[in-house]
Formats: sequence, structure tokens, C-alpha cells
Amino acid sequence: MGMAIHRPDGKLPLHTKIFIGLILGAVLGIGAQVLLGADHPSLTWFVKNLAQPAGKVFLNLIFMIVVPLLFSSLILGVAELGDAARVGRVGLKSLLMTVVLSGLAVALGLIAVNIVKPGSGITPEERTKLVQTYSKVEDAKKNVEQSKKSETAADTIVDLIPKNPLSSAVNALEGGLISFMVFAMIFGIALATVDPEKALPLKIFFESLLAVSLRIIEIVMRVAPYGVFGMIFATGATLGLSAFLALGKYAVLVLVVLAIHQFGVYSLAIRLIAKRSPVQFFKQIKEVMLTAFATSSSNATLPTALRVAQEEVGLPRQISSFVLTVGATANQNGTALFEGVTVLFLAQLFQVPLTLGDQLVVMLLTIVAGVGTAGVPGGAWPMIAVLLARIGVPPEAIGLCLGIDRLLDMSRTVLNVTGDITIAACVSTMEGFGAVIVEEAQG
Repeated sequence: MGMAIHRPDGKLPLHTKIFIGLILGAVLGIGAQVLLGADHPSLTWFVKNLAQPAGKVFLNLIFMIVVPLLFSSLILGVAELGDAARVGRVGLKSLLMTVVLSGLAVALGLIAVNIVKPGSGITPEERTKLVQTYSKVEDAKKNVEQSKKSETAADTIVDLIPKNPLSSAVNALEGGLISFMVFAMIFGIALATVDPEKALPLKIFFESLLAVSLRIIEIVMRVAPYGVFGMIFATGATLGLSAFLALGKYAVLVLVVLAIHQFGVYSLAIRLIAKRSPVQFFKQIKEVMLTAFATSSSNATLPTALRVAQEEVGLPRQISSFVLTVGATANQNGTALFEGVTVLFLAQLFQVPLTLGDQLVVMLLTIVAGVGTAGVPGGAWPMIAVLLARIGVPPEAIGLCLGIDRLLDMSRTVLNVTGDITIAACVSTMEGFGAVIVEEAQG
């Protein structure tokens, strides 16, 4: 989920520049491979000394902000959910709906990736080149060694609790993610239960830390067009067209699964729990969906969502205001689904086998990540990079997907915002407002 960047001065918006970087990198990279051959000395030199370094500098700028961004956003998100639960029945029901819908979204995405296998369309030789392009030899050796280690269930549970959270933070990109996130969640829950006056200074600190982290990402994304060009040129020059065909399958799969969750799962929730007509419901919130698609931001869509929920859908103000305000940050079904699909796609592309247990871990982490994903362009990518490192895929591989993220970002934001209003409608019916409000809205 990100915020649209508007340019009143007539210059190209950032997402357009990133897309141009993608297209130029792909065309020039594939063209160079066709004309010169993948092993031509000049092309090899350009890839190793210019294209790849440009991409890696951009990615390192993103990676460096992972720890403060993830820590502050996750703590604040969990604290908000804790505050919601403390409000009473409405908060608890909203929290339950958030977890259930996010879980269904991620499960749907993982099932789709396992059926379609969008990352399995390249040859073993091309996959070897891909690994060489995006990872260092020592990283590959480290992943092999990690894959040989087997832990018992008891060891896995014990490892969830970090003896030293700072050590987990330092190793966040080398497998320390889970324990680090557990610490952040525990900290956030505790923060929500502390006396508000005592908790306020810490909340202000984490809000400031989050604001600075988001600002850094905003600045870093300005160099994204050049980083994306370098990474995609290197991929095109090394692999040719096949990698981009796999990328296209991945993008279509994300859009299809988002649509299934939007009009399938949400429709069932509206019909069975909210006791409303799904067709009428989607007609009532079409303005919200269009605003979310145009802005790519749940926060920017919030004023429209609040108005439409009360005036068009007919939800009670005391419930819709509470659920939508918290949900703009803490309920991101679309983002969780997108992160799960992206991680599994790249695992397939790099031929990293994931057991059912591994995929369940990815599922749980993406559900939690949906609470703490930042609402700026590129906000989901640090979390995806850390998840990739966890399962043995080079985090730099996110460069493959960055160029086409704009359309996917717009689409998953629609799912996020629709999920907020769906939960508000369901909770309203659970609280006894449904039937009366529907009649008033239709009358």
C-alpha cells in the first residue's frame, strides 16, 4: 500500500519513471543479449560494473531502513489493535474479522501459487544464471548450510523468543526476522496495556521513528527508476525473455487472486455475516474503490470511506469510524496476500523448495506483516526482502518485481479498503444494527 505521488509541475510521476526504467532495462538488456551474446566481454563488464551495482545501491538503501521501519510500524500497529480490543466487543470482533480475512487472503494466494507455479517456467541453466546474478557465492553457501540444519518443534518454539532482541535486529536479513517480530509484537501488546499517560512518550517516539523511516523510503524511491533499470538490464542481458514471461504470469496471478478475494470472499462475508446483498454493497462503495485505486493509499482514501460508509452503506458512525480508522493501518488483506504470493513466486523462480511447514510460517508472517506494513511507495518491499532472506532466497530478487508494482499496488489497496468496510458492515450486523440500517439506507 502506498501513496500516489502527484506532480503539479507537469513532470512525470515517480511510478511512470519506474515503469520506464523497467521497459528500457528489459528492452536494452534483451537486445544486448541478442546482438552481443550473454557472454560477450563488454556486456559482462557493463553488467558487473555498472548495471548490477546501480541496482544493489538502490536495494541497500531500502534494506538499511528495514529494522527501524519494521519495528516502529509493527509496534504501533499491534498497539492500535490492543487499544481496539480494550474498547470492548466491537474491538474484539473487528480484530477477529481482521485475522480471519487476512488468513483467508494469504491462504488463497499460497494455494494459487502452488497450483499455477508462475516461477517454474525457466530452464535449469537460466536459473543458475539468475542465482549468480542476484546472489554472492558466500550467500549461496550459507543458504545450503542452513537448509541442512533440522530443528525439532520444541527448538523452533524456543527460537521464537529472542534472548537478545538487538542481535535479532542485526540479523534480520539473515534469518533473525521471526524472533525480532515476536519481540516487536510483545512490546506493542505491552504498550497497549500500559497506562496511557505513561505510554504516550513512547508512542510519540515510535511515531517519530516511523515518520523518519517513511521519509527515508520516500527519498530512496526517487532513485528507484535507475535502480530498477540496472537490475532489469542485468536480468535481460543474462536470461533474455524467459524471466519476463514468468514475471508476467506472476503479475496476472496476483491480480486474479486479488479479484477472487475481493468479489468472492468479501461477498460471502457480506451475505452470510452482514446479511446484505453483495451486489448492492459493491455499488454503494464504488467511489471508495475508485479512490483507493487512484491514490494507492488507504490513509488517503479514509475520508471518502468514512463518508460513504455512513451515507451510502448506512453504517452507524460509532462503529464505522472506529473500524475504518484502525483498519486503515492495521487491516491490510491485500498487502498480506500480495506479500505471500511474491515470496512463493520468487522461491519457485530460484528453485528454493518450501515444505508445507515453511509455507505456513510464510503465511503467519505475512498476516502479521499486514498489521505493520508502511503506507508509502515501496513500503511492502522491506518486509518481503526479510521474508526472502528467511527462506534462503536472495533479498535482492525483489528488484525483479519492483518495476511492475504500481498496478499491483493500486489493486491491492482496493482490497485493503474494501476489507475495512466489509468488517465494519459485519460488526455492525453482529451488534444488532444491520437490519435497521439497511432499511434506512434503502428508504
